[in-house]
Amino acid sequence: MDRDDAWGPAWGPLPSRSRALLVPLFLLTVVVLPVWWVLLLAVFLVFLAFAIVGEVLSLVPGFERGFLQLMDSFGGRVEIWPRWCVTLPELLHEGDAGFYRARVDKKLGAWTRKEEAAQAARKAPPPGPYDVPLRDFRGVGAGYVVQAARGLGWELSHDRHSDPERVVRLRRLPVAA
Repeated sequence: MDRDDAWGPAWGPLPSRSRALLVPLFLLTVVVLPVWWVLLLAVFLVFLAFAIVGEVLSLVPGFERGFLQLMDSFGGRVEIWPRWCVTLPELLHEGDAGFYRARVDKKLGAWTRKEEAAQAARKAPPPGPYDVPLRDFRGVGAGYVVQAARGLGWELSHDRHSDPERVVRLRRLPVAA
């Protein structure tokens, strides 16, 4: 059975985007992304300043919990790299499955080396999240990420579900002692 048949079409590679679409998105990324990052930094600094002032307000019941929920919801919804961004490597290698395969393999290999080094040193593994975003696997599909990850001792995360059109979330399989 083919991997795409077992996982469904959403787990396969996404169709290549046209160069006519990618070039304007790349130019928009070059112009807008630095402004986006400056805005995120400004919002972070506002949160930081409010947190310092909030130390005094922490005497109010429920303030601290509400502030932490606000921080969590902001951090969970705002992306440092918005989905519409097109980087230069993506512009140059759109439709090149080998490029995306190498990108996924490099990321999984780095995580695996860190995990194995922590096990050898008898330390706690590096904290996650172990998310592979769409920009890393677009040309090969989420199914390839799962297949390559399983070969290195990883599996899909069960507590944080994957969305094959946005992100694949992985966890390390427990090592037998």
